Formats: sequence, C-alpha cells, structure tokens
Amino acid sequence: MWINGEPVASVTGEWRDVQNPARRGTVITRVPASGVEDVNLAVAAAKAAFPAWRSTHFSERARALLQIADEIEARADDFARLTSLDTGNALRTQARPEVTSLVSLFRYFAGVAGEVKGVTLPAGDNQLQYTRREPLGVVAAILPWNSPLMIAGFKVPAALAAGNTVVLKAADDAPLTILLLAAVCNQFLPKGVLNALTGRGSLIGSALADHPDVDKVSFTGSTEVGRTVARQAGQRLAHMSLELGGKNPNIVFPDGVDDQLLDGLLLASRFTRQGQSCTAGSRLFLHEDIYDEVLGSLVDKLGSLTVGDPLDEASDMGAVINQKQFDAIDGYLVEGRENKEMTVALGGTAPSDGPLTEGYYHLPTIFSGGRNDFRLAREEIFGPVLVAIPWKDVDDVVRMANDSHYGLAAFVWSHNLDNALNTAHRLEAGWVQVNQGGGQVAGQSYGGYKQSGMGREASLEGMLEGFTQIKQVNVRLRA
Repeated sequence: MWINGEPVASVTGEWRDVQNPARRGTVITRVPASGVEDVNLAVAAAKAAFPAWRSTHFSERARALLQIADEIEARADDFARLTSLDTGNALRTQARPEVTSLVSLFRYFAGVAGEVKGVTLPAGDNQLQYTRREPLGVVAAILPWNSPLMIAGFKVPAALAAGNTVVLKAADDAPLTILLLAAVCNQFLPKGVLNALTGRGSLIGSALADHPDVDKVSFTGSTEVGRTVARQAGQRLAHMSLELGGKNPNIVFPDGVDDQLLDGLLLASRFTRQGQSCTAGSRLFLHEDIYDEVLGSLVDKLGSLTVGDPLDEASDMGAVINQKQFDAIDGYLVEGRENKEMTVALGGTAPSDGPLTEGYYHLPTIFSGGRNDFRLAREEIFGPVLVAIPWKDVDDVVRMANDSHYGLAAFVWSHNLDNALNTAHRLEAGWVQVNQGGGQVAGQSYGGYKQSGMGREASLEGMLEGFTQIKQVNVRLRA
C-alpha cells in the first residue's frame, strides 16, 4: 500500500489473495489486508500533508497532474494489461480505453486547476468583499471493482487540483491497478498527498467514512452500500458524494433506426464490460413498429461477440469479477427463463462446457416480451442481460422509463429533433445520450438522480461543488 509516500505492508502483517476472474481459483498475487490502524496512519499522513499542498500554487499542482498523465500514458500497456488481469475486462474493448480516459481526466483537471477561484462583490468604496474557494481537506475516495481506474480518474485529479489530499480505498476484488496508479502518483506528489489502502471495504471503507479527520467521502458502488456510507458520513456531517446504481432506459423510436443504431446499442448495453456498469442501458424499449426488426438484428450483433480470455486481443467480452457476481447473474437468468411471458431471444444460460467454464464467464443474453414491472427490468443485474420491452405511445414509454428508483443514465434514439430532445428533457436521469451509446468525455458532469446518488464528478462543476467550499471575506476600508 502507499502511506506517506512509502510502499508499506499492513500494520498486522496480514495479506489478502487477489483472484483471477478468468481462471477460477487462481491467485494472481496478494495485497496487504489493512485495518483500522492503517486507516489512521493514512489519514494522519494526508492531514499532515494538507497545509502545504493547499498552499501550493495551482500551476505547480497542475504540473504534477500533467507529469502523472504523461507517466500513465508512457506505461499505458502496463496499466491496460493489469486492468484485464485484475478486473476480467477485455483488453481491446475496455481496458485500453479506460487507461486513455484516465490520462484525459488528469490532463483535464490540470487544465482547470486555476478555476478554483472566488468573486469580488460590488459593495461600495469603503468595502472589499470577496470569496475564496478553498479545498475541503482530506478526501477518502472509495472505489468499485468494475472500472477502478476510470472511477479513480473521476475523483483523484479533481481533488488534487483543488488542493485536497487523498486516501484511496481500492476495491477488494480489483486493487492492483490502483496500487500501480498510487505508485505513479507518488513519483510526482509530496509525501502524504496521495495514499492508497487495500483490504475489506466493510472494515476500512467503514473506518474511513467514520473517521473524524476525513473531510469528504467520495464513494462509487452499489446503492445498498452507498446508503451505509451516507449514514456513517452523515452522522458526523461530513461532505459526501455518492455515485450509485442504475437501471437505465434505452428508448428506440422508429425514426432512430439507421446503420449506426446497432453499434450504438452495443455500446449502450455495456456488454463489452460484461454489463458490469451502472450506466448500462439494460431496459431496451423498442417501438412496436420496429420491435421485431431491431431485436432480430441486435440478437445477431450481440450473438457474434467473442467471449474469452480478457488478455486475448480477439476477445470482445471478458469475465465477470467473481463467483458471487457470477451466481447472482445466473439467478436472474433462471428467473428470466421461468417467466412464461418472456422469451429467450439470445443466451439465457451460463456456459456449461468448454474453456469458458474455466473462468467466471457469462454470455450475452436478451429476454424479449418483457414488462417494466418484472424484477429483471427493475433491479440492477450488473451482467450482460437486456430486457426488451415494446412500446407505442411516447407518454407511456417516458412513464415507464421514469418508473424506477434509479436515475443515472438514459439513451434516446431518434432523428426527429422534437422526439429526441423532448424525450431527453422529460427523462429523470443525470446523463442522457441521444443517438450514441458512448460519448463520455472529460469535462462533462457525471452523476445521478434519485437513488443513483448525489453530487457530480468528472467536470469543472463537479470539482468546484464536490471538492471545495466557499469562504466569504468582508473588509472595511478606511478613507
């Protein structure tokens, strides 16, 4: 781990195995199993480093972020291969793009570091009234296992650019790329500015949320765990941001069908990340006039994906993270197959023989004839599973799309400007994409409505709102 600029073991000397998702029962390596005492040491290091870091000129902080970005880019292949090994995400379709996004985020926040500034108020000749935007202090960044580098990119450079210090909590199931990121960051940052811990979230994540010297908790993960983190941090009125789950609508109008639709739906489904994404468009609302046509073409498209070893360049999809997640997805597949009102259009079962049984692999699955009140259309499966639901009336599909306690992302497919934008504006989601399934870039505000979370990241607004606070200064001037 990294505490006060040094690579360290846990205080207790205990270790945890890191499993390979693509090879059941295979241990990649082991990492320290930190405890509360390690949390205390990391937070103390971050707290001690804060006064000097907050006082560092923004241009120097920006320079450090740019140096980190350059080093990540130079070692992009190391980061990408370790991502595939650690998470099970396919090298070509997911791991490399994630590293590219990480580099972009560091460079973006380096570029906006000077925007952490206040305003002067017109208060008359005998008054100087101005505001300062100041960093919060120690930020605990608690990361998920599905895209750890990209999510770290949402949090770390923004917090650092604003003058905060950071304690990273790596996901227990995918800690390796975060340790590599911490090693790179510590080449260019003063000691204690960025610390990184590994170990059980129920222990050290909880300790960070409770710690009186942690000024901000930035959490990405499930809504269930997010509620616990919010209770803990809220108990002591700490700043917090939560990026949680999603069950995102994917609405296709008849005039949205074109040569690019299928590629867009593939991106929106996040199947090349095995559906392990909170922004996956997993509720597929197809207008009844094009339902059969689009569904048939999409079955062919998704059925042609190559599922295999994440480190193989030929693989479009890799493995899900672990046995627990594999079993949870399989439970939804069983329920879908047993639902007499739905039909298995593609997949529907886990591999039963062959090389895919060596890892935690699931195949692309589409259930047709779904309804929005089915459990498979309401709960976040976090696997490569789509539920296709027919619709006819715009008001009805908007109602169904919004009939969810989630509100993270949404997708609208239409080349009629009125349909596209009116629908986008009516959807209760923090991020709506029109006629594209990807498109996320550094600088756009990212976060959810309803139980998909609170706060925004990946943008200037997110940095200012999430990692700074405003101080008002009033000065009476003598004539």
